[in-house]
Amino acid sequence: MTPNLLYLPILLPALLAAFFLALPSRVKLVREVLATAGAAVLVAYGFVFFFVKNLELSVPWLGMGIDFDLRLYHFSSFILLALAGILFLIVLFSTVKMKDDPRVREYYAYVFLAAAMANGAVLADNFVPLVFFWEGLLVTMYGLITIGGKGTSNRTAVKAFIISGFCDFCMILGIGIIWSISGTLKMSAVSIRPEGIAVLAFIMMIVGAIGKAGAMPFHTWIPDAGVDAPVTFMAFMPAAFEKLLGIYFLARITLDLFKLEKGSGLSLLLMIIGAATIVLAVMMALVQKDLKRLLSYHAVSQVGYMILGVGTAIPIGIAGGIFHMINNAIYKCGLFLSAGSVEHRTGTTELKKLGGLAREMPLTAAGFTVCALAISGVWPLNGFISKEMVFHGALESGYIVFAIAAWVGAIFTFASFLKAGHSVFFGERSKEVASVKESPAPIVIPILVLALLSIAFGVFNKLPLANFIQPILEGRVEAGESIDFTTHALSVFNPVAGISILCLLIAFGLHAYGWKKGGKKPFLASEPVHKFPGLRQTYDLAEARVFDLYEQGVKFLKGLSFVLFKAFDRPIDFFFEKIVTAAGRRFTGILSKAHNGQYANYLAWSIGGLVVAASIITLLLK
Repeated sequence: MTPNLLYLPILLPALLAAFFLALPSRVKLVREVLATAGAAVLVAYGFVFFFVKNLELSVPWLGMGIDFDLRLYHFSSFILLALAGILFLIVLFSTVKMKDDPRVREYYAYVFLAAAMANGAVLADNFVPLVFFWEGLLVTMYGLITIGGKGTSNRTAVKAFIISGFCDFCMILGIGIIWSISGTLKMSAVSIRPEGIAVLAFIMMIVGAIGKAGAMPFHTWIPDAGVDAPVTFMAFMPAAFEKLLGIYFLARITLDLFKLEKGSGLSLLLMIIGAATIVLAVMMALVQKDLKRLLSYHAVSQVGYMILGVGTAIPIGIAGGIFHMINNAIYKCGLFLSAGSVEHRTGTTELKKLGGLAREMPLTAAGFTVCALAISGVWPLNGFISKEMVFHGALESGYIVFAIAAWVGAIFTFASFLKAGHSVFFGERSKEVASVKESPAPIVIPILVLALLSIAFGVFNKLPLANFIQPILEGRVEAGESIDFTTHALSVFNPVAGISILCLLIAFGLHAYGWKKGGKKPFLASEPVHKFPGLRQTYDLAEARVFDLYEQGVKFLKGLSFVLFKAFDRPIDFFFEKIVTAAGRRFTGILSKAHNGQYANYLAWSIGGLVVAASIITLLLK
């Protein structure tokens, strides 16, 4: 296969994006058919590239080592296939969900442009093209959020742009340090021990990766976007594309660019970030009363498992983190699309307004249930397998506190999805929503496909582990360490899995208790936790955005601008507007009196001036 074919995953969606932007809004059927066909072609090429695996393309570009380098190998081909599959399902869903949106042209243009940029970032083997494609996603993210059309959509888009832009700036600084250390911008030629100034480069690069993935503290725009942006955007970007790209890049940083050692300070740093993201985000998800906002916090929480797994620097933990990346993209996308299906028929995702929809929307309910059980880590679904691998990695790291944090996350994940499913599908039929019917096939099919993948990747986990995950670690682990995970005891018959099952039982009991305490209203099932002494005050602060670094940064800048306005701007204005003008007025008054129009007076001024000038010249010449 010719290396020039590596242009195709970038150019095809980019050309389609330009075409959709030029296509008039009234031309509907052509747009939907072409979008679906274009996405299907990318899936087909994704399979072709996956089986080819090894291709490299290098085109001289700007000199000084800045070349347009693309590289296809096992890891990038795997991510490329996953991106194409998610894109196809999102586009199929959008043919119904977004067809009447007034900005539908922009929507499809942004979606396919995002696909082009994501594919370029995955294939890039030179830091400069990587930055170009990586930054291009900022534009598409901003545009897609504004399409939500809510009153605060533009503000949320700006927030997402600034937070992500800051993380990307940190990544660029890290790239600059790597360039100065290694003398090359070719990514596959870089392999550095994180020592000295390289530690700073590692941290800066990590900020770029986890910022893209949506980890804490760079996550705060995601719950806002869950309400303000189209649900297809949430399924497309935060739930799938950004997780795949962010964790892919994180894995490349820790496996290729740097040699992360288990037990090192940097490994510990990543595990702390992962554990904190798991617990803090899931605690926020538990108390949400809007389905999309609840799912948004889970999109944040789940990335914690990926970071924790990769951060262990232990083969089973790394593999678990990467496997959880693809599993999360599957079931989280399915959950957001399920929420979109409910919204499409009922017009709302507020939990208190919903209930009993399983009888009228059985396929959506079935897909949601499978994906919810998968994200909760219920055996034998895919989430159980990848979480168990992360648990094992955390325990093998020697720091049991990280495994405990992951199990706490598992408890509240299942509890929050019991609340969500009970409120939306299995509770008493709500009277606030009129009778509805199942969503059309283009909406339901992607949900069911993702649910089936959640089952398949769990029941037949040896296939994705052997074909997708295991080859990534070949040649990247220490001698003597096993990377054969297909024979690992990932079943319910081991102590670690037993603890996980206990966590699920605790979650069920917590939900049952909350349901009774909340007057048998499912959406109030989390109130005992919400109002628990100590937690209530913390939740109040969180809901007031006290812990939102962006919002606090905005407040700080507003306060700083107020202080500068009062301390400098007003005094300077007072000096020039009052003092200077008053002095000028007084001086001109004196001059006006001196210049009275008398010829003799002017002659005296002239003679006096000449005498002064002559005196000064005489003194200077002495």
